[in-house]
Amino acid sequence: MAGRPLRLVAATAALVAATVLLVAAVGVAGPAYLGDEAPAPSATAVPTALDAGESSAPEPPDPPRAATILMGGDLLWHNTVWASAAEDHTRTGTGDRFDFDPMFATLRPYVESADLALCHEEVPFAAPGEPLRSYPVFAAPHQIAPWIGSMGWDACTTASNHSMDAGVDGIVETADLLEDAGVAHVGTFRTAAERRRPVILTTDDGLRVGIVAATYGLNGYVLPAGLEWAVSQLGDADDLLTQAHRARAAGADIVIAHVHWGTEYSHLPDATQVALAEQLTASPDVDLVLGEHAHVVQPITKVHGKWVVYGMGNMVAQSELERPEAYEGITVQVQVAEQPRGGWRIDGLSYLPTQWNHYTPGNPVRIEHATGSHLASIRAAVRGVGHRSGLVEE
Repeated sequence: MAGRPLRLVAATAALVAATVLLVAAVGVAGPAYLGDEAPAPSATAVPTALDAGESSAPEPPDPPRAATILMGGDLLWHNTVWASAAEDHTRTGTGDRFDFDPMFATLRPYVESADLALCHEEVPFAAPGEPLRSYPVFAAPHQIAPWIGSMGWDACTTASNHSMDAGVDGIVETADLLEDAGVAHVGTFRTAAERRRPVILTTDDGLRVGIVAATYGLNGYVLPAGLEWAVSQLGDADDLLTQAHRARAAGADIVIAHVHWGTEYSHLPDATQVALAEQLTASPDVDLVLGEHAHVVQPITKVHGKWVVYGMGNMVAQSELERPEAYEGITVQVQVAEQPRGGWRIDGLSYLPTQWNHYTPGNPVRIEHATGSHLASIRAAVRGVGHRSGLVEE
């Protein structure tokens, strides 16, 4: 306390004065003792802060833990997207045949700063040495998988209408490549046991996030008999709610349901999306619903008090120039906070609007913050159905 040191100084000064008088009286130049040895230190020491009990005050409580979860639109690897990355590689010398870093430079800080970053890898990868394919049946460069890991994504959902474009072998190859890059995959599976095992990722602050994913269909492909478990589809007996319940029972604090659904190029959710959003958010096992597939931005809203992002558009793609809104997307950032009485809760959601250019040789693809008509289009789509109190635009 402030007064205590002052009292100690005053006592010390008085003792010094008395000693000077004693020395003067006996004519001794140095200290005088009554015996041969200096006396032992006094047993009546001045009370310390510890003696006074000042350290007994309780330690201040640790601040509540918090975490951010990030996810964006479709990674849709058209051949002109690879061509752009190949051109950048020629210029920079970075990467294995392709350099995707310049394309995604604007987004990298957001991905890296998130406590948990998720992507939607819509199409399968070709195995090394196998031919690459673009729309309508995809097999994307295998070099993308390690690049995804280098960007900082922790997991990718892989259930989409293109999951079977390269057959079951493509499902396995894609999972292997992502796993080798340190990236979890969700929604497609190499074994029946893998499907039964919940995907739960834990942030540095201890938040356990369960992720489940499913697609509306497979573009007419049918899974081989006995391998129906290889892709999570809406309508499966092992549906999203069953998967979400498993994740919660396995210890997930927050469970995200990711759905590949909706009507392509429609900014509004269709009846199936609305009905499924109602069903998912009514469950205590689902905390957040994120959607893909429409290739344009769809509304963000709340259903049963829980956030539903119907569609995040594309993160990158190269569609017909007649579809400028397919060159738009949003990256969603979810704020999760620990509660005073235990547990975690989503207490905020924001979105980052983005756009990118059509590739031509000498004009590589660059994802940028949305401006002008693109920004206006995204804002109108996000606001499409209301009930979005608390939503923030980055």
